[in-house]
Amino acid sequence: MPRPKKGRRVCGMPKVDYFGPVGNMEDQVEDIIMSVDEYETIRLIDMEELTQEECAGQMNVARTTVQGIYNEARKKLAEALINGRRLKIEGGNYKLCDGLQKHCGGGERGRRRGCEK
Repeated sequence: MPRPKKGRRVCGMPKVDYFGPVGNMEDQVEDIIMSVDEYETIRLIDMEELTQEECAGQMNVARTTVQGIYNEARKKLAEALINGRRLKIEGGNYKLCDGLQKHCGGGERGRRRGCEK
């Protein structure tokens, strides 16, 4: 019996969850779906400039798990940008953080990291 999946800690839902090219897209193939936990790895690693190790601690998963999630998210972003596909953020295996945990807030490098208050 496989081990049950642990919900990945996510500190905020995206403000915008649907992106796409401008113009007539009647012949558009189906949307690319990015999960909320994939979005969170992009936010933490690329926007907050956390390492994969720090991101793993924040999301309460192993670093190798973060690496896999991040690689999938980057593939989806590339597909949307290069091939002009629509990107929708939804679903995934996550638990929404309440912003009160110790890991939320400021970081040791003097910039805000983690959960939004």
